[in-house]
Amino acid sequence: MNYQKLGAALAGALNDVQDPATPSLTVFIHTEPISEEAIAVLQSLDISDVTSDKDTFTATLSANAISQLSEQPWVTSLQLSQQLHLLNGGKRMQSFKI
Repeated sequence: MNYQKLGAALAGALNDVQDPATPSLTVFIHTEPISEEAIAVLQSLDISDVTSDKDTFTATLSANAISQLSEQPWVTSLQLSQQLHLLNGGKRMQSFKI
């Protein structure tokens, strides 16, 4: 595992993974321009919509897959994706007339 490529939140989350083979962490994968070989690696990890004109991908990966990607020279960083929550608790905001 190349920890220099991992964001702090992802590095911390990896410590809490129970089964390193189960996809459980949603991550952003930032890359340099990718080759056909890199595309094959990403597709082998079930990452969808992989094309050579993109440099950021999102996927839910296992700790093992994150470790594998962190060792690739064309991967620049891996960041944990955070789930967004509505600020109003999910209730519909009321409109007010002035």
